[in-house]
Amino acid sequence: MDSAITAPDQAQRRFKAIHGHLTAAAAQDESPPQLRDNHTAGEFFYGMGQEFMRWSESWKSVLGLCLKLVKEQGYSVVLPEKLQTGKWNVYRSARSPLQLVSRFPDHPEIGTLHDNFVHAVETFRDYKYLGTRIRIDGTVGDYKWMTYGEAGTARTAIGSGLIYHGIPKGSTIGLYFINRPEWMIVDHACSAYSYISVPLYDTLGPDAVKFIVNHAVAHAIFCVPETLNSLLSFLSEIPSVHLIVVVGGIDDQMPSLPSSTGVQVVTYSKLLSQGRSNLQPFRPPKPEDIATICYTSGTTGTPKGVVLTHGNFIASVAGVTLSTSFSSSDVFISYLPLAHIYERANQVMLVHCGVAVGFYQGDNMKLMDDMAALRPTIFCSVPRLYNRIYAGITNAVKASGGLRERLFNAAYNAKKQALLNGRNASPMWDRLVFNKIKERLGGRVRLIVSGASPLSPDVLEFLKICFGGRITEGYGMTETTSPISAMDEGDNLNGHVGSPNPACEIKLVDVPEMNYTSDDKPYPRGEICIRGPNVFQGYYKDEEQTREVINEDGWFHSGDIGLWLPGGRLKIIDRKKNIFKLAQGEYIAPEKIENVYAKCKFIAQCFVYGDSLNSYLVAVVSVDHDVLKAWAASEGIKYENLAQLCNDPRVKAAVLADMDAVGNEAQLRGFEFVKAVTLVLEQFTVENGLQTPTFKASAQRQLLTVLIDFQIKRPQAKAYYEKAISNMYAELAASDPSSKKVL
Repeated sequence: MDSAITAPDQAQRRFKAIHGHLTAAAAQDESPPQLRDNHTAGEFFYGMGQEFMRWSESWKSVLGLCLKLVKEQGYSVVLPEKLQTGKWNVYRSARSPLQLVSRFPDHPEIGTLHDNFVHAVETFRDYKYLGTRIRIDGTVGDYKWMTYGEAGTARTAIGSGLIYHGIPKGSTIGLYFINRPEWMIVDHACSAYSYISVPLYDTLGPDAVKFIVNHAVAHAIFCVPETLNSLLSFLSEIPSVHLIVVVGGIDDQMPSLPSSTGVQVVTYSKLLSQGRSNLQPFRPPKPEDIATICYTSGTTGTPKGVVLTHGNFIASVAGVTLSTSFSSSDVFISYLPLAHIYERANQVMLVHCGVAVGFYQGDNMKLMDDMAALRPTIFCSVPRLYNRIYAGITNAVKASGGLRERLFNAAYNAKKQALLNGRNASPMWDRLVFNKIKERLGGRVRLIVSGASPLSPDVLEFLKICFGGRITEGYGMTETTSPISAMDEGDNLNGHVGSPNPACEIKLVDVPEMNYTSDDKPYPRGEICIRGPNVFQGYYKDEEQTREVINEDGWFHSGDIGLWLPGGRLKIIDRKKNIFKLAQGEYIAPEKIENVYAKCKFIAQCFVYGDSLNSYLVAVVSVDHDVLKAWAASEGIKYENLAQLCNDPRVKAAVLADMDAVGNEAQLRGFEFVKAVTLVLEQFTVENGLQTPTFKASAQRQLLTVLIDFQIKRPQAKAYYEKAISNMYAELAASDPSSKKVL
């Protein structure tokens, strides 16, 4: 796309193209005439708009028409990516159609995370900031608070302590513990003194932790006593580490390491004391400096380090503030892992608005008790928890029976009808029924946010009715500093992830091999691509994988397939690759898991399935007939035919036990284990449409030999075994008591 206007006739040509598009859209009364902006669309519309106004007063009428249509018809607007093609396919938030947001509109001087926290300390110095229930002796009490001012003082001491220990500016600092106030203070210290924070977390396993520490060349690691032993077990294999700080550690219980290791182990309290005695001035970063390297679990191979700058964070959160407002009277509970971008981005916004952040005890099973004590006004979580809340309440209602069940159903239906008609339901229903339910989340929640994976429309509707307030669902990735899009306030349509974050623009790119194109009817479909100041810089030390996902025009290819619903709402419908997310947000590579289970004696073939509405994997197993017969004979199990044997619970249990054993040997992660199986006699073949042959070349004796490999056709297998998959999930839901435990 041209980057500047060079002549009036060129501008007039573009002006006519815009005018024609907008007036046509208005005449047809279609969904919003959609604008957009970024390094192509944005420069075109914003930068060139000023030139247009010099040449024609008509520009003002076009802009006015555009904004009027946006207001009346939708949440997104569209611009052409390139005028040469005339294809209007780049979507932006209607809240900022002319320019992508990169700074807070009311505080443009804030360009880094350090600036953001300095603003918070100056503005909210005596307000509550970080709260915890855990006393020094380990018992649980009421929440005790540290103010913004006190946190600022601790931040300075920790940063000064790192300098005292000789940690050079620009070093990477590992954080190896779960959510607690010290996590945030260390992160603020990193920002103030130009260090790069690198979250570490156990779910990836010790080998991944070791890899991340070495890959990022971490100079210091903050841990807790529970993770200290793990670090010490492979200390000789992480030579870059010179300082280990133990949060919650006791000075006289710290291990004394030989000087030859070059590693010092100190407690967090000692580092604080050392820093206070040797205070150092801030070493502020620039917006383009790296704030964090956030390693994603990926699906195969080693973790990838997503490089995010201070500017990425500020842009992403600033965009959200255009549609969502927090205040210093709000209270937030922090339990989602700070190692993940969802919670990290939340914290940046909370700091900017002076919100009080209370931390959970560290045990998900006690989360509801923590919420009852904290009584938060904002609650961000993932579908897995909301599904449990939904199941727990509905099961309790059914179990109550009689008058209580009828009263709940009457209240639910009355409130549902009111929402559908755009009016408020009678407050009587809240007093009689829903206020008691609201108490499960503390009774004060006014905003509920769901992210990480899609939330079932039924569950979203349930939350709206039972808890009231604003219920919103968003879509984001580590590579985009979390939010890509979110449902707008007042939007009562469920089953989508809303309009673009004003900090980015989105387009759908054709995926012809999957039959997804921008010309699809009734809605355009394609791979979701994102561009803007919230998009990451690349994968750390991995230019090849960076080039695979970010093209020369700056578009990040997400791998997700989406479609545009009326009003400029984005809906996610598929994955480009054979990768999917479970409800808790973990990515799954099914082929890798199938290759592991192929070692099971019972399995001839295996189709592993999961989706983002469920927390577990299930599998359809084509059994080895001979092995099955031999096993049944050894167990003395009598049967009329193999089909009957496949349905025998004892056989299913034996197959699952064998799969678990193989999975443990291969060190599958917990969420990668299959939890239910359906045994079938039929094999997956090309003839029955469940396999496709692929050709691979290999060198053999200097001759090129073409080998035929067979792959499962996943969409076809999913459709073929749809009933079996549904039955397995129904059985798991009936036997899983976790929905009761969390409430």
